[in-house]
Amino acid sequence: MPINHDAVGATGEPTEHSWTSKDGLLYALGVGAGTDELAFTTENSIDVPQRVLPTMGVVLGMNAMKAMAAIGEFNFAMLVHGEQGITLHGEIPVEGTLVGTSRIAGIYDKGSGAAVVVDVDCVDKATGAPLFSISSTSFIRGEGGWGGDRGPSGTKATPPDRGPDFAVAYRTRADQALVYRLSGDRNPLHSDPKFAELAGFDRPILHGLCTYGFAGRALLHTLCGSDPAKFRSMEGRFASPVFPGEELTTEMWVVGDGDCTFQTKGEDGRVVLAGGRHTFAT
Repeated sequence: MPINHDAVGATGEPTEHSWTSKDGLLYALGVGAGTDELAFTTENSIDVPQRVLPTMGVVLGMNAMKAMAAIGEFNFAMLVHGEQGITLHGEIPVEGTLVGTSRIAGIYDKGSGAAVVVDVDCVDKATGAPLFSISSTSFIRGEGGWGGDRGPSGTKATPPDRGPDFAVAYRTRADQALVYRLSGDRNPLHSDPKFAELAGFDRPILHGLCTYGFAGRALLHTLCGSDPAKFRSMEGRFASPVFPGEELTTEMWVVGDGDCTFQTKGEDGRVVLAGGRHTFAT
């Protein structure tokens, strides 16, 4: 049975999700932070209080994507993560409980598959204050071709025709995916060699949102002075798989006041995170 193409606008039940100091530390380690980023990797430094990496909001918000159920059943092995965005309304607390409400924002016919866009708005349960909003696009192979709206095409942001203003390289660890998966995404594609082989890879690949977190760290430390309170938004399209152990280089072009276009490349020069845009407080 095909997915429900009329599910646009459907909302999911509000969902609560809590996190602690430990969750923030584990996420930071999962996206490569270490001894030179103690504000994010320890809670007991004398001079450095713990803070949370802004991109952790993507992981927290994913727990509230209940609206996805409205499109019906499909083969999850045919789903790939296409795009991801986050808009923050303030710094994420070290611990707390959020209430997330999700909505199917679009279902587009891409021919070979369907692109499903889900938006999630998250508020602080205790105060009702907005925390952040995320937008996630999933591509479901084999679910296209019904003659529907093809939706937007091309990248939302294109780097200027000049060299980048900044470039930051971080090497991922060979066991990076094994650490990152402890933040919630236990898909065996990222841990089990046999499963990865069935999916067409010679070894497990890195989570797309782990690559996203590496890029977010580069943006945070380069353009926000390592201050999460200055990190406003980030979006990008997953363009190519990454293998644990690869070096990732994020290239940044400042195109306006508090506005940056970026892309992340693998060590062979291919673009793995494309059409990136980041906004920040100056």
